[in-house]
Parts: sequence; C-alpha cells; structure tokens
Amino acid sequence: MTPLSRRAFATAATASLLMGCSGRATTASPRSPQQQPTVKPAQALGRSAPVRLRIPAIGVDTPVMQLGLAPDGSVQVPPITADDRAGWYRHSPTPGQVGPSVILGHVTVGPYGDGVFRHLARLHRGDRIVARLENGTAAVFTISTVRMVAKSDFPADDVYGNVNRPELRLITCGGPRTGDEYRDNVIAFATLSATTS
Repeated sequence: MTPLSRRAFATAATASLLMGCSGRATTASPRSPQQQPTVKPAQALGRSAPVRLRIPAIGVDTPVMQLGLAPDGSVQVPPITADDRAGWYRHSPTPGQVGPSVILGHVTVGPYGDGVFRHLARLHRGDRIVARLENGTAAVFTISTVRMVAKSDFPADDVYGNVNRPELRLITCGGPRTGDEYRDNVIAFATLSATTS
C-alpha cells in the first residue's frame, strides 16, 4: 500500500463505516473428492483481485466488489443494499500478496437488516478465510486475532502498516450503536496459510 493510500485509508476508514457494516450468508456445499482443490504451502501470490470471500465459521459466502477513494478522499464502502457484499480496498495488496490486504463489510445495512460481516466478532484464532481470486486461485488465511477497538483509537499502524508476509484484515463496525453510528470497529487479522488452484 502506498503511503498516500495508507494515510487516506487510515484517516477515512473509521468514519466511512458508520452507517452500518454486514448480510445474508450461505455456506457452500461440500465438494466431492474429485472436486477437492490442490492445496499448496503458503507462498506469496501475484496480484489478482478477489472476487469471492468465504468464512465458514460465521456462514459468510459473498461476492467481493472493489473499493477506491470517494471524491472527498475517504475510503469507499460497499453500498447499503439488500444484497450486501464485502469490498476489497483496491489500493491495498490483493489477498495472498505480501502486505496487508484490506476487506470491508457492513455489520448492518439500514432497513435491510444484517450485513455481510454481522458476526465478524465471533471469529476465533484458527478459523479459516478463503479469498477466491480472479485468476482462479484461492488464498486461504487463518485468523490470528480479532480485536474490537474504539474508532477514536483506531490502530492504523497495526492495520495498514507494512508486513513481510501476506496478511488479511477484515474490518466492520461494532460496539454500542447510537442512531446509525457505531462507537467501535471490529478488526480480524489473518495470515496466509495455504493456496489452492
């Protein structure tokens, strides 16, 4: 992530997730033995945008849209719609590249109810996340920690700072809610554990 995009993201991310943050989720049916993907050791991947995100432990199976910066310089968030989905911040590494790849999702979507990351805070160390990429590869991540932090004390360096391996950050809103605003952010930190093709 470039210094400019990291700075823009760090200053805007906490404000941009105020309206709500998660959605309807389904789990994929098991594959038959002949359909099982080939699992490879965790090695950094080339750049390829994520198109789908699965988090079996909390029933998430969602398409992933690309997010950039809004005209005011804040980070875009997925739109508030009935078919809520997660969004990858395209100025961050893609899942599987060296560095922190950032994916945002809503916890609630206004009149539509729960958002795609409604249960993000329920994740535990060891839970798996699968990011399917445009090139057909999947990057498999393992949760290392989940933190709830006050938006006023957002840990920008921990979330967006450079790292020497492929990592993933999932971010949503959390904590007490006043009107459409949440006081906190939930951040799930994960590291690449395998790739599949």
